[in-house]
Amino acid sequence: MDFKDKKDDGILEKLVHINRITKVVKGGRRFGFSALVVVGNQAGKIGVAHAKAKQVPDAIKKANETARRVLIHVPLREGRTIHHDVYGKDGAGKIILRSAPKGTGIIAGGPVRPCLANCPFSSSKCKK
Repeated sequence: MDFKDKKDDGILEKLVHINRITKVVKGGRRFGFSALVVVGNQAGKIGVAHAKAKQVPDAIKKANETARRVLIHVPLREGRTIHHDVYGKDGAGKIILRSAPKGTGIIAGGPVRPCLANCPFSSSKCKK
C-alpha cells in the first residue's frame, strides 16, 4: 500500500499564513512563496510545518507533507484542555497556554487558534 495515495486518514489541514518572498537579481525580481500549515486529527495529534517554493500550491503541498511527518501527541486533561500552563519563547515571540474551566471555549488569536482547533481542545486560553 502506497501512503501517498492515502488521503482519507482523518487528518485536517489548516493553512495559517502565506508569505511572498522577493529576491532581487541582476535581471529583476524573483518571487517565491512560503506557507505555514497546521495539521491534526482532533484526537491529540498535531503537526506544524513551514515550507518554501516558487509557486503557492507547491509550498502548501510541501508544508502539508512535512507537517504529516512531524506529528506529535498532545496529552489532554478530561479530553478538553491541557494539564498545566505552558510558557514558550522563540526569538522575540512569547506565548502562554493555560488550561481553562469547562465551557470557556478557545480564547486565542492569530496563528495559535488553528493549532488549538486542530487538536481537540474545547477549553483553552492563550496570551501572546
